[in-house]
Amino acid sequence: MLGHMGHLPDELLELVLNEMPCFYLSFISEGGSTELSGLFVEKPPEGVVANAGSDVTLIAKVDSTSLTRKPVMKWLKGKWMDLGSKAGKHMQFKETYDRNTKIYTYEMKIIKVVAGDAGGYRCEVTAKDKCDSCTFEITVEVAQQEEKADILSAFKRADAGEDDGDLDFSALLKATKKQEEQPEIDVWELLKSAHPSEYEKIAFKYGITDLRGMLKRLKKMHAPEPKHTEAFLKKLDSCYSVDKGKKIVLTCEVVDPNVQVKWLKNGQEIKPSAKYVMEANGNIRTLTINRTTLADDAAYECVVGEDKSFTEVFVKEPPVTITKLMDDYHVVVGERVEFEIEVSEEGAHVMWFFEDVELHKDKDSKFRFKKDGRKHTLIIPEATLEDIGMYHAWTNGGHTKGELEVEEKQLEVLQDIADLTVKATDQAVFKCEVSDDKVTGKWFKDGVEVLPSDRIKMTHVGRFHKLVIDDVKPEDAGDYTFVPDGYALSLSAKLNFLDPPKIHLDTTGNMVSQNTIIVVAGNKLRLDVEITGEPAPTVVWTKGEKIVTETEGRIRVESRKDLSCFVIEGAEREDEGNYTICVTNPAGEDKANLFIKIVDVPDPPENVKCTGVGEDTASMIWDPPKYDGGAPVKGYLMERKKKGSSRWTKLNFDVYPDTTYEAKRMIEGILYEMRVFAVNSIGLSPPSLTSKPFMPIAPTSEPTRLSVHDVTDSTCSLKWLAPEKIGAGGLDGYVIEYCKEGDEIPTSIRWVVANQELCERQGFVVRGLPVGEKINFRVVAVNIAGRSPPALLGQPVTIREIMEHPKIRLPRALRTKYIRKVGEKINLVIPFQGKPRPVAIWYKDGQPVDPKMVNVRSSNVDTILFIRAAEREHSGTYELVLKIENMEDRATVIMRVVERPGPPVNVRVTDVWGFNAALEWDPPTDDGNCEITGYTIQKADQKTKEWFTVYEHNRRTNCTVSDLIMGNTYQFRVYSENLCGLSEEPRVSKNTAVIAKTGVIYTLMFDMSCMPKFTQPLVDRSVVAGYSTAISCSVRAFPKPKIIWMKNKMIIDDNPKYLMVNNQGVLTLRIRKPSTFDGGVYMCRAINELGQDEVECKLNVQAQ
Repeated sequence: MLGHMGHLPDELLELVLNEMPCFYLSFISEGGSTELSGLFVEKPPEGVVANAGSDVTLIAKVDSTSLTRKPVMKWLKGKWMDLGSKAGKHMQFKETYDRNTKIYTYEMKIIKVVAGDAGGYRCEVTAKDKCDSCTFEITVEVAQQEEKADILSAFKRADAGEDDGDLDFSALLKATKKQEEQPEIDVWELLKSAHPSEYEKIAFKYGITDLRGMLKRLKKMHAPEPKHTEAFLKKLDSCYSVDKGKKIVLTCEVVDPNVQVKWLKNGQEIKPSAKYVMEANGNIRTLTINRTTLADDAAYECVVGEDKSFTEVFVKEPPVTITKLMDDYHVVVGERVEFEIEVSEEGAHVMWFFEDVELHKDKDSKFRFKKDGRKHTLIIPEATLEDIGMYHAWTNGGHTKGELEVEEKQLEVLQDIADLTVKATDQAVFKCEVSDDKVTGKWFKDGVEVLPSDRIKMTHVGRFHKLVIDDVKPEDAGDYTFVPDGYALSLSAKLNFLDPPKIHLDTTGNMVSQNTIIVVAGNKLRLDVEITGEPAPTVVWTKGEKIVTETEGRIRVESRKDLSCFVIEGAEREDEGNYTICVTNPAGEDKANLFIKIVDVPDPPENVKCTGVGEDTASMIWDPPKYDGGAPVKGYLMERKKKGSSRWTKLNFDVYPDTTYEAKRMIEGILYEMRVFAVNSIGLSPPSLTSKPFMPIAPTSEPTRLSVHDVTDSTCSLKWLAPEKIGAGGLDGYVIEYCKEGDEIPTSIRWVVANQELCERQGFVVRGLPVGEKINFRVVAVNIAGRSPPALLGQPVTIREIMEHPKIRLPRALRTKYIRKVGEKINLVIPFQGKPRPVAIWYKDGQPVDPKMVNVRSSNVDTILFIRAAEREHSGTYELVLKIENMEDRATVIMRVVERPGPPVNVRVTDVWGFNAALEWDPPTDDGNCEITGYTIQKADQKTKEWFTVYEHNRRTNCTVSDLIMGNTYQFRVYSENLCGLSEEPRVSKNTAVIAKTGVIYTLMFDMSCMPKFTQPLVDRSVVAGYSTAISCSVRAFPKPKIIWMKNKMIIDDNPKYLMVNNQGVLTLRIRKPSTFDGGVYMCRAINELGQDEVECKLNVQAQ
């Protein structure tokens, strides 16, 4: 709304402000606790006088020395109109900062002031908790004949965007030009006499973009007094303001709640849609406009019969700023130019100008416009000299410009012709490139024009001009020139005729074959090569792809006149390879290839190892050397030594030609090592790596006590013991072999090896045997010396399954009651045996288990019952039945799933005396599926309401609470407890215990002395051995009695197995991990000076 009121006349602005509701004006003031301080160091003058059509610049400066953050400046017109949204071609704002003085300078510039710019202005600066403001007045002096035009221009919105349809800035320019040619027309009179449906047409024709403001002023000036209406209880507000893209609701109240209303926009009826939502709620009528645009900035009416309620909606559009400025261009005629900018919002309206003329696509097809998100581009496909000038881009919040400079084309030489040096029968090609592909030219030799012939050809392709001379002859040498037609320009080059180079290679003496030179490693090679050619050729030596450039060092090149010397000092194996000498000059090149072979002693042999041993012998094997030194290997020399010794002993003095050798005359049980040398015509190689230590030993004796452990329809399990004699070589493993009966005699070629790798264990399962066949088995022990004699079974084995009765091996933990808490995982693994594979079936309470509740998996040797999260319904008697044909075995598991118990029932105070109170309660209705192990009693007085624990693990259903405070009223609550813990909720006593206040006289009247009396006896118990337990009772007595515990009428002394506790008269005997010997009759006796009392119980301890 603020953005549309910049050019309204003062009287219309005042009219809008007077009728605007108070809640719009509330935004004018800067509320809060901001401190008013003097921040301005320079303010605009209080009175500014400007002539219409001129520019005005207002400057304000702010000192930021004492500020903690950057100040924010606002320029306001009147009391509340923010001029920041008016930024555009008419109003421009600028901000600069001086780092030295820390002063911000703010400028507001009004371009071509009009009468509507007159009025009061205010500038405000705020920075966190500080602010300052100043006011000034602008007076516009306008010629009398221009007043009418200025009033009309007050309604022409400078920031009209794309949402305003045809009412844009270009239409305003067109309308302005037409008004200069046509006679003056009174627009006010046209609007008065025209029908409302013609208003927009008149506004478009005469360039009026703020039609609503003009109609509102016209209505106030000439409209008759409004008639009193009976249809509306409350009319629409005079105007509404909304930000672009937001939602606005227009509300009024009608007298008749059932009456139908119509909504009009600029006189046209509005139809319901997703954008316009009309609602009726009793007497309330609302029109909701969703996602407002500038097109929604209009006059609206609510019509009830003949009565109408009017209002205006002002849509405020934020200013669109330019985030990427325009660049300058310097091009040549015919090149493409693209002026590109970026704005702060997508879909923003951008106006392009050339000098002072706006550019349009439909007006001048020479210019093209492109939008891509926030990027806007002005394109000139082919620039001309007429396009030179300044180009502008305007938005309602910014401006940028760029300059275009265009130059005429000049002929440029892109590629000059070069001098050529050729030899006889070669081809000479002169080539040049100029900037214009339409330019023609002529070729000259020594000033004489060259004419085409069979050998000479001239071509012109695009910007390239060529002169080609085939089969060059000595007379073709000279100066050649290309002259372009129409330009004072010439290109020249020279053609030279030369002699090619030549290599004269002589390797007599050390050449063993064509281009191959042999050098013994460590010797020196010097190769002299004669070179001819004019001019003197360039010599390059290369090894493979690497160029040899060194003139000093072990490998170098020495140059003399007509001679190139290649030298290798102390030849090494890495120097072997292909070498190339290449000589070049402008007339050509020549090459020669050489292969230099370096011969040396061979590499040492590899992989020396022992393959077999005897009592005093060892068989050795090795691989030939990878590199034979360039000469064939003649044979090998061997040496051996004892491990740990440094003395090597030669095994042969003559060259041994093979790679296998049997060393003899060694001591059994001693570790030896060997190494080997290779020999060629050059000499002896370095020694090989030392072999792994080996020991001359004999094979072990045969395995003992070979027997059959198990037989099935396809397998046979064998077991045996280690050989009696193993020896110093140890034992590597066993080989198991088998054959059918009758195939073992007379040869052993029918024996089949059952294991691919040595078996280190003394047992093996032979698989894949034929059913019903009689098979012989034997086992052989293997060590480094070889195979031992075989161990044979006494008779063949028939391959057939052996029947074995099923037997369940129930774990000890499952033989008693199996207890688990609710939610825990249950995983019962029960092993069994039997052949063939038994069938395992689970039952629960006599019925097969439900697979939805219990998971069962069985293998050959065990069965698993798995419950992921136990529930109480999983409790019961589980029975495992193991069947093999008509044989079976059974086992029973009693499972109980427990959880926390419920609270006790009927907690009550049964007696109160002195500072004591007696409680009783009933066991809980839900014991959590297990025995109640005790109760926890808490007390709380009515004053503090805080609960304190009195007893824990109380096993009886009653107790006596002592040491209560006189004058307090107590309430009690009880938790029940089992194996899983305390109940989630307690049970509170139905009544309370009141400890009455008494004086000293009362305490003297009553004698509290009493003989011991057990209020709760001991209870017989049955427990499992290994689990700690306790027995409890309670006694009442005064004075405090002496407590004696006895087992089988024997007093229990300070035995660490027992712990005796007396807590407020509750007596507990704790027994740590009882055994079956701890069972018996336990007695508790209480004695004081007035008498004694005793109770007893029987404790039964069951073995696990």
